[in-house]
Amino acid sequence: MSNTLETDALHECQSELNSLRQQIKMYYDFFGVISDALIIVNKDNKIVYVNNLACSLFMLREKELFHLNLDRFLQLVPKDILDYQTNMLIKEGVFTDEWTIKLADGTIKYVEYVATLDRLEEKRIYRIKDITTQKRKEQERNISVQMFADLFNQAVDNIVIYNKEGIIVDVNPSFCRTVGESKEHLAGKYIDEFVLSDYLNRWQEGKLEVDQEGSVKGEVVFTHSKGYTHYEYTTSTNMLNGLYMSIMRDVTEKLSIEKQLKKSERNFTDLFEQVLDAIVFWNKDGEILHVNHSAAKIFETDREDLIGLKLTDFVLTKDARYYFLLNELFEKKAIRAETFFLMPNGQRKLLEFTSRLHDEDDHIITIFRNVSEKYQMELQLRKSEQKFRKVFEDSIDGLILWDSSGKIADINESGLKILDIPQKMSARSVYDLINLQPENARNFEQYLNELNQNEFSSTIIPIHFKDGIIKHIEFSTRINTGLSLTVFRDVTERLEMQEQLRKSDTLNVVGELAAGIAHEIRNPMTALKGFIQLLQGSIQDDFSTYFRVITSELQRIETIITEFLVLAKPQAVKFLQRDINAILIETIELLTAQSLMQNIQFETCYNSEIENIYCEGNQLKQVFINIIKNAIEVMPNGGTIKVETDTYKEKYVCISISDQGQGIPEEKIKKLGEPFYTTKERGTGLGLMVSYKIIEEHKGWIDVESKLGSGTTFRIFLPLDGRRKGSL
Repeated sequence: MSNTLETDALHECQSELNSLRQQIKMYYDFFGVISDALIIVNKDNKIVYVNNLACSLFMLREKELFHLNLDRFLQLVPKDILDYQTNMLIKEGVFTDEWTIKLADGTIKYVEYVATLDRLEEKRIYRIKDITTQKRKEQERNISVQMFADLFNQAVDNIVIYNKEGIIVDVNPSFCRTVGESKEHLAGKYIDEFVLSDYLNRWQEGKLEVDQEGSVKGEVVFTHSKGYTHYEYTTSTNMLNGLYMSIMRDVTEKLSIEKQLKKSERNFTDLFEQVLDAIVFWNKDGEILHVNHSAAKIFETDREDLIGLKLTDFVLTKDARYYFLLNELFEKKAIRAETFFLMPNGQRKLLEFTSRLHDEDDHIITIFRNVSEKYQMELQLRKSEQKFRKVFEDSIDGLILWDSSGKIADINESGLKILDIPQKMSARSVYDLINLQPENARNFEQYLNELNQNEFSSTIIPIHFKDGIIKHIEFSTRINTGLSLTVFRDVTERLEMQEQLRKSDTLNVVGELAAGIAHEIRNPMTALKGFIQLLQGSIQDDFSTYFRVITSELQRIETIITEFLVLAKPQAVKFLQRDINAILIETIELLTAQSLMQNIQFETCYNSEIENIYCEGNQLKQVFINIIKNAIEVMPNGGTIKVETDTYKEKYVCISISDQGQGIPEEKIKKLGEPFYTTKERGTGLGLMVSYKIIEEHKGWIDVESKLGSGTTFRIFLPLDGRRKGSL
């Protein structure tokens, strides 16, 4: 019985197994005919079943797909997403999502799948649908939308989208910036509110044309918080959504420029016709295309007659310079020159011209100016300049041309010699000349100040030179707007001659007066001296002191009379070759006693190599006595008198006598040697006058240098050969 039961159970199980196999076969047959790709994978994710559509999807045969791991096709899907999808499938039993699969040949496909979990068999069934085409269309659509959005947001042109009623739906940022309002504030407004009333009818007519034609172009002016904007616009409509889109370009600045350009063209036309210079347009062949009124006037013919003629035919001489200018014009595109032109009426004119070649149309514009009169004036000016230059260079007076800043433009040869300048200094100024010797600065500054105040000044200025020489220069200057001219001459000799003449006249008068006075006084003096001697012998009382005083004063009067007679008539003198050092030694010996009484010492320094000089020794001794006695008298408290001899310029001997007195003011030094001028309280002024006269007769001169508080130095210059007339 038990066997029977086992047999029955076995038959029943066999029957169910066959039934299940029949069902599985039916399922697989069903899987093979469904419209989607179907694959089944085991728990290791290896493919155990695929239908024909799956083979087509993966582009592999069925046997090639078997036992391949599904992950091989899912390399582009991130692992965390695959893990998420697997977990959701285990959790829910059914899960739907998308994959990006990469086939064996590298092809990329997008698929959508529905996964079912067979928990009994531990298998997963994937129903896969190829959505690659759909995805790509979606991507293209997204790209188009994004591109439109980018274009809409970044466009320079203003874009407004509005509905059929004119209510604004959207605007781009450019429009917001133009009108000065935000997108939120603009949304819901009517676009017609912005249209200027003068343009409103045309704007609305344009909307009707859009409905008929699909698009329209035009111009419109919008008003807004910032003012107004002139647009060129294009409006189109989308029949699907019923919206209008206007793309508007701001041409406000463009129209303003066009307006200015038209105005400039009008101004150019007015200028072209009214300008005084001649303007000629011509081509590369030389043919005249257009001329203004001034051109016709310069060329002495009508405008119509000039058109078509060749400008180059008017050139007087077509020499090498002419062809050089032509080449310059075509190479450098512009030239400026002047040349002679022959007018149609035979008149010759010098024309200055500027030519410019325009590459755009190969036309040349030339502006002419008649400079014939200027040319003649320049010729005359050159002649005048040559005359002036000849006078300037040959003038015996010094001439300086200088500008308002003091810079010297030119100085002639005579000026260089007078001012002892070795060469021309064109880059230097009058201030540099002044500062060559600091001693001159003060006098020149006074002169320049007077010149700036009066614009003209003429005066004599003593000029110090490097070698110690002082020249008296007479300056005359007039200030001009361009260059100022200073005329100067050396008047040192003239002033010296005038001074000598003045002194000579004075000496003549004094000599005549002295002759008369000396003879008139000497006779009574003789009587007085005789009677004084008789009285001195006859009077018993002791009046010797009185007699000595009277006798001393009478001798002083006689000495003065003797000096007068020196002035009154030439003295009989005998010139011999004498040793100047010996004469000085004899003189100092005579005065040593007097100097010791005044506590005065002599310091001597004689040049023993000095040659004998031709002189009258007694007269020179008288000169030295006069000067040394004056030195002793100006040092009541004692001191030192320095006596030196040396040569000067190899032609003269110089005797220097220096004291340590209070010095002599500069203004008084100039008067020394004049008759009756003295700086001493009881002096007569005759001593120095006689000394100056003696030195002049010896063909020499006396130079005095003094500094207040430091003493005075007398320098006596005598020629080494007194028989030859000495000169500096």
